[in-house]
Amino acid sequence: MNDKDPKNSEIDDPPINSDWIFCPVCGIKLIQIPNLKFCTNCGTNLEYVKKYRILPGSQISFGPPKLSEEDLVNTKKYKLWGPGASIGLTIGAFSLMNIATMLIFLIILFVTFNPNILIEISSNVYILSLLSLFELIFILLPVRYVKKYLQNPTFKNRLALLGFTTKGFTKKGLIKEALIGIALAFLGVFVVYGLSYLIELILEFLFGIEIIQDASGLSGDPIPVDLGSLILFSVVLLLVIGTSEEILFRGFMQKGLVRKLGDTWGILITALFFALIHLIGLFTLALTTPLTFIITFILSFVPYFAISLMLGLLFYWRKENLIAVVIMHGVYDVLVILIAYLIYGVL
Repeated sequence: MNDKDPKNSEIDDPPINSDWIFCPVCGIKLIQIPNLKFCTNCGTNLEYVKKYRILPGSQISFGPPKLSEEDLVNTKKYKLWGPGASIGLTIGAFSLMNIATMLIFLIILFVTFNPNILIEISSNVYILSLLSLFELIFILLPVRYVKKYLQNPTFKNRLALLGFTTKGFTKKGLIKEALIGIALAFLGVFVVYGLSYLIELILEFLFGIEIIQDASGLSGDPIPVDLGSLILFSVVLLLVIGTSEEILFRGFMQKGLVRKLGDTWGILITALFFALIHLIGLFTLALTTPLTFIITFILSFVPYFAISLMLGLLFYWRKENLIAVVIMHGVYDVLVILIAYLIYGVL
């Protein structure tokens, strides 16, 4: 027996520059040579297997599926990531964004030694618009994560996997998506205002109080005090906030949840997280004024949950494409701000 025969040699150390100790097809122990490309027994292309995690000519795969560019037109049939990644990365992105914002405020406080500066900044729409760019973290983390699901993980393909793509659309189709988004944004405003009014009546009846709520309470966003800040903040809402939040919540979170929990629970849980994350600042009231917290939370939760449900259903209806969803989100935010500005601002 030849001790150097690769079929019978006993090699204790793993092959150099290889992920495989044994051939994934024939099971033979691989010869220990640098940059081994093929199995010396059956000829399997080891580089192909390591790169795409799938055996050539078979349906057996290793790890997450590797989607081609053609697959990105319709990804509903693929399993992709699960609830752990969907929820964990969303919470992580939100936490990272808040940490980054907090660091900026701490640096300003450390440099100026003047707490009043922070108060001025928190009421300055121009500065808040600039700080809103931190919401781009909502895009960066999912885009980085989905790389492992793609054969060709370009930035464009990663966005496409998250639903932010024009693949498969004609010019007429894109116009249709835009009109759907705009129309549903107007509908969303009517639905949210109607629900808010109904909730106010119920709470006033239950607690025997009079609730005074301005239009800004529907969004939680600051109201521009002049035309310039209105235009700037509207642009930020359309291009940054609406886009980044929908890529994270619908394109990543909901897309992952529905594959494990089903469409109904995926949409509901995403809507719940969307609402709670936007209202996390209210929980500071719980310890000091519990009744005020309960009333304020209910008044704020219903609009966020309602509009998030509409966005989730739209994402489902549009077969997990974000074009109409992003437009609806951005236009809805602008409409709410515009209504608040027209009622309480100075034209």
